[in-house]
Amino acid sequence: MGYDRTVSVKGSFQQVQSEVRDALAEQGFGVLTEIDVQATLKEKLGHDMEPYLILGACNPPLAHQALEADRSIGLLLPCNVVVRADGDQVVVQAVDPGTMVTLTGLDAMAPVAREASLRLDAALASLKGTGA
Repeated sequence: MGYDRTVSVKGSFQQVQSEVRDALAEQGFGVLTEIDVQATLKEKLGHDMEPYLILGACNPPLAHQALEADRSIGLLLPCNVVVRADGDQVVVQAVDPGTMVTLTGLDAMAPVAREASLRLDAALASLKGTGA
């Protein structure tokens, strides 16, 4: 089973990561956390790598619905979205919300996962033509 939804986009890393934030916001997701993996690995390990950003995206109504079904679902929240450079493209990946249903085995998670999937898919689809 795959656990991601992925698109590759032409454009600069800075441009694409900004557009990812906008696309997520249009679908009701706020970015709660941000991890600059490139900077962290450079600072902590002296390791050089391509730009790599992890955004913790949250849609409050969907998070509330999921938490009402299972308080432990917080282990899988927020929805992680990765923006990373890959050659002359930028790869944008979102965790597949269906993993909440698979991992918990709770039918009550299915509607939340479906709605989150629709919204994340719409955000990713809006990026496909960026910079092309």
